[in-house]
Amino acid sequence: MGLKDNLKAKLAPAKDKVSGLAQKHGDRIDKIEHGLDRAAKVVDEKTKGKYSDRIQSGTGKAKGAMDRLAHKGDDERGGGPTTPPASPPPSS
Repeated sequence: MGLKDNLKAKLAPAKDKVSGLAQKHGDRIDKIEHGLDRAAKVVDEKTKGKYSDRIQSGTGKAKGAMDRLAHKGDDERGGGPTTPPASPPPSS
């Protein structure tokens, strides 16, 4: 098992816990996203726009991660979109 696999195995319980908290407090996601936007704006102003593209990219990734964590269990509970099962190959 490589280093990457070891890290994934060790961090899995923490990821599950964070995911559970995000699902439990999903109603606060908007507040968190608003905070991310405000922080991004302050950093952008302090750097005089020099890193605007990177700040926007990072903020978008952080919001996407929050959204994925908050909705991780939806498929298991039937709340999210599901992928239909693959149809079997035709018999000859």
